[in-house]
Amino acid sequence: MRRAALVFAVLTVAMTWPLARHLSTNASPHQDVYFNMWRRWFAHALSSSPMHLFDGNIFYPERSTLALSDAMPLEGLIAAPFFAVGLKPVLVNNLMTLLPIAASGLAMFALARHLTGSRGAGAIAGIAFAYAPYRYDHLMHMELQWTMWMPLAFLALHRTLNTGRWIDGLALGACVALQMLSCIYYGIFLATLITPAVLFLVWRDRGVPVKALAGPLVAGGVLAIAISAAYAVPFVRQHDRVGDRSVADVDTFSATPASYLSVPPENQLYGNPGRPGHPERRLFPGTIVVLLAVVALLLRAPSRRAVAYLLILLVAFEASLGYSGHLYPLLARTAPAYRSLRAMGRLGIFVVFALSVLAAYGYAALVAARGVRVRRVVFGVLAAGLLFEYRTDVALAAFPNDAPPVYVMLARQPRGVLAEFPVPRLDMLPGHDADYTYMSTFHWFPLVNGYSGNYPASYVARLERLRGFPDETSIRQLHRDGVRYVIVHGAFYSGTEMDEIHSRLETARIVELGAFDAADGPARLYVVH
Repeated sequence: MRRAALVFAVLTVAMTWPLARHLSTNASPHQDVYFNMWRRWFAHALSSSPMHLFDGNIFYPERSTLALSDAMPLEGLIAAPFFAVGLKPVLVNNLMTLLPIAASGLAMFALARHLTGSRGAGAIAGIAFAYAPYRYDHLMHMELQWTMWMPLAFLALHRTLNTGRWIDGLALGACVALQMLSCIYYGIFLATLITPAVLFLVWRDRGVPVKALAGPLVAGGVLAIAISAAYAVPFVRQHDRVGDRSVADVDTFSATPASYLSVPPENQLYGNPGRPGHPERRLFPGTIVVLLAVVALLLRAPSRRAVAYLLILLVAFEASLGYSGHLYPLLARTAPAYRSLRAMGRLGIFVVFALSVLAAYGYAALVAARGVRVRRVVFGVLAAGLLFEYRTDVALAAFPNDAPPVYVMLARQPRGVLAEFPVPRLDMLPGHDADYTYMSTFHWFPLVNGYSGNYPASYVARLERLRGFPDETSIRQLHRDGVRYVIVHGAFYSGTEMDEIHSRLETARIVELGAFDAADGPARLYVVH
């Protein structure tokens, strides 16, 4: 396993190059990277206010704002020591994005090797799972790279069915819970897909009597449910406030059958910059992995385990279609958790997962009874083909690691509520709110602004009253919210507009503390009296 771990670490660096070259300064050019770095809130709250872990400092005066999107508590716990020793935010973001890619490849290697008895099959499956095109469209979504728990959960399941050991059943439950704590989407999907797999495999593929399996499987289920239910509490409260995802939202972020033929435009082999498509609908798993899966199913009678993964593939594919399919409408009616999800296309990673396992079976069938030299040649050709097929150009942009002077000055002031301007228009969310949200990590003052996967109704209403800033309505709203500090970003106003804003704020007894540089240009810091 050590050698495999090294291989996947090297491959991850190579397949995401040149990110490793700029590991501490650059990241995927998307505002969600700001949100990733803001979610160090979890690490901050652990040391400063552990009883308020979910009460993020954004969207003041709302509570439980960390639960407006995936809170990523596991990533927060793992990242906390990195911040404690002084690593920069961009470096931590990149480490926490790349390490799970390599770990996912390694976990799939372990599962496929267990199923086939072949290290080569494990490596093929690991490459297919770790570097499929889906990964590149989500390099900015840290939580969507944390997929190592999927193969580990199934590995624990197979071991439980083979041995009936309680430790394996508990490991299964722990992996499902860890997937939930890493990424809510994947946790819900994994719990959904592994349940019928358990039933099918208990029926068709077990090494011990059903009675011997009942205890370990029930214990694992109880563990997963207990942890997931405790974690769900703040999300259930937020769902009561923000409501279900709309049909239009789900349709936009669900797959179509054609999505599984679509690749990122940056893919060096298949990409077409003239036809970019929606990033949540680019789910092509690759040609070689599909061909190997076909070999597994047609070259010889598939094993019962292979049939289980085929069923997982079909269920994941059908559910990924959202309202255009049959399974998602049923889940949305019967499972409340699904009504909070919009991006059903993210089930595409489970299609890749199942295909990767089937590809391992296909490779094992191709090289069965072959000599060592033939196996090495076949492996080398297939592995090189997969890596060539998946190679995608990685775009990068620089992100700030340190507080600009305006936030340094703010952090020296007595604690108080902050509002930053301009605020976004309702038809242009999030505007600059992602930037403001990240910058709040350098002072952690309560922030009226915010960025997340959901927007509280109170914030939407507040934006309507703040859009005329600095008119009387907006000033009254600032006082009503108890705002103590105001930052006005001059890069988004003309010189005349800044002078007018300054004059109106002085009239309203909002006094300038000074003009300073911000990440986006000059800014003025004010204190409300």
